Amino acid sequence: MSDFINVPEIFGSDVFNQATMQQRLSPEVYASWKQCIENGTPLELEVANPIAEAMRLWAIEKGATHYTHWFQPMTGITAEKHDSFIEPAGDGKVIMEFTGKALVRGEPDASSFPNGGLRATFEARGYTAWDPTAFAFVRDGSLYIPTCFFSYTGAALDKKTPLLRSIDEVSREAVRILRLFGDTETKRVIPCVGAEQEYFILPKDLYAQREDLRLTGRTLFGAVPPKGQELDDHYFGTIRNRVSQFMKDLDEQLWRLGILSKTKHNEGAPCQHELAPIYTDCNSACDDNQLTMLVMKKCAAKHNLVCLLHEKPFKGVNGSGKHNNWSLATDGGQNLFRPGKTPRQNAMFLVFLSAFIKGVDEYQDFLRCSVASAGNDHRLGAHEAPPAIVSIFLGDELTAVVESIINGTNYTDPQKSVMRIGVDVLPSIPRDTTDRNRTSPLAFTGNKFEFRMLGSSQSIADSNVALNTIMAEELQQFADALEKAPDFDQALQTLICNALTEHQRIIFNGNGYSKEWKQEAKERGLSNHASTATALPHYVSQKNIDLVTQHGIFTEEEFRARHEIHMESYRKIVNIEARTSIDMVLHQILPAATAYTKSLCEGMLAKKSLGISCAAETDLVGRLSAATDALYSHCEALRKELDGIPEGNEQIVSYYHDVIVSRMEALREQADILEQLTDKSYWPYPTYSDLLFY
Repeated sequence: MSDFINVPEIFGSDVFNQATMQQRLSPEVYASWKQCIENGTPLELEVANPIAEAMRLWAIEKGATHYTHWFQPMTGITAEKHDSFIEPAGDGKVIMEFTGKALVRGEPDASSFPNGGLRATFEARGYTAWDPTAFAFVRDGSLYIPTCFFSYTGAALDKKTPLLRSIDEVSREAVRILRLFGDTETKRVIPCVGAEQEYFILPKDLYAQREDLRLTGRTLFGAVPPKGQELDDHYFGTIRNRVSQFMKDLDEQLWRLGILSKTKHNEGAPCQHELAPIYTDCNSACDDNQLTMLVMKKCAAKHNLVCLLHEKPFKGVNGSGKHNNWSLATDGGQNLFRPGKTPRQNAMFLVFLSAFIKGVDEYQDFLRCSVASAGNDHRLGAHEAPPAIVSIFLGDELTAVVESIINGTNYTDPQKSVMRIGVDVLPSIPRDTTDRNRTSPLAFTGNKFEFRMLGSSQSIADSNVALNTIMAEELQQFADALEKAPDFDQALQTLICNALTEHQRIIFNGNGYSKEWKQEAKERGLSNHASTATALPHYVSQKNIDLVTQHGIFTEEEFRARHEIHMESYRKIVNIEARTSIDMVLHQILPAATAYTKSLCEGMLAKKSLGISCAAETDLVGRLSAATDALYSHCEALRKELDGIPEGNEQIVSYYHDVIVSRMEALREQADILEQLTDKSYWPYPTYSDLLFY
């Protein structure tokens, strides 16, 4: 890696992007591909063949020998099967070949991926289909082709397919609204996303010594160190040189892949960092975030480091999230969540704002379920992350505008610039000068909404499918009402006023961490699903099923399959953590504590034989013995409880949360007491002080 990086020159150099296609394809083929993208029409084989050939030649020049259909199964990570370009040419020789058929469609074995009952185990066939709106790229000697993944019967087995459906659906309904405001030029409205990524970086040698980190991604045991993040000395602090070199390498790799890596800095907890990209279209943002997580892990290993993406690797310090900045923009570049310069633009802004507020209130459970996971349970609701209660922060000024619309009063502030809404009887809106609320799960930040509930390891596809679909539903309702109205302006006023009046309960600008908010939210009728176990049953409510099926995002079978997979994932993760806890207790913690206790007892006997006081040792041995007995008792109870899993999916998930997780917490409490009492030379793995302050 050179010291000097010519960023404009290397950016996107490993991507078969639009500029490369223009250079390497004939004008006719390029125009056909462009038309396919703009109109959503299928790519004919006579067009796919020359594109595949150009891709092959370009990839080989980049050192590629293989290609892979890169897809996003319902595990939340990416998958790939690599095939070489070689084809037999006779006489023991080969040629390098890649056809349009191979580009457009693949057939990986789908038997080992979770499917939620969409097919029988013996039905292994799955198909991948090229997503021509996402550019292919080269890395590690292979040409990566972003694809959708579906079953023999056509059921979506991935996260990209429903995401693309939701993108099309919200575009269709948003364009209807734009037409009502006289916009005849916009063809598409594009959901735009910027996904900030938090992560931890640890030395590989220390990580390797911890069975819990290796098997579960988080520390199942670990006493709080004397120093944590109390001094706020890590946030935005000087980056360790070792980590800085990793970040430099990471940026270069991401830039070569056309990923708009913009910001890097230390986060609140020791060893915690953040990468933030520049805003881009929703589909690309989801692909880019998956690729970013993959590159992070591989790049860290190259520097003898480990990248942890778990939501809560360490107890007692901040966990990691992923802030999903979401908005809608026209194909001409107009942000529909930015207050405009003309009265008509401001009226349109209020339509989209009202639709969003209404949708979030009506489908708050759907949004909550989109971020539900075993890892995120450790983070949501703590004083480091948004609460599990979904609410919207608008800021004082915009909230005052909303209230003035509801009350039918004017809103003015002579000290701030004022924007007039298109309907005279509606109040004026001041330009946004509001600070952010870091405790809010959904905050309006001037021209977008920042959804802050996502966990750091999660795919952002699920939450963006929810946001897109909810918005499509509300815009459809608005368009249906406005298209039939004899008086557009009067109907617009009534529509906005009614939506804000009926759904103002979802707006909250206060401290989301406070106990008072939980009580107030309950009084408002807002849901509070504190865990995945309590949230997931609401995922398949009839209201949510109707939402996704009526808009063609999922079939009911596909949607219920995802519910099954979420529950299965939760069960498996907690089960692995519980069994790892038992293994560490029996083979590491108990032997270490008993060995140290034995050493103390031997020292006590020696001192007693000399008539020397051993009050300290006696007290310490007593405390060690009590904690050891309690630890063993909890360990045996956990082992028995794992053998008593009930039947029925929802009952199993509740059992794991209420019984297994609670027992693991009790087990941890005793193990952490032992860590604090045991001589460090006896302790079998690196402590928090070792890991966080290496």
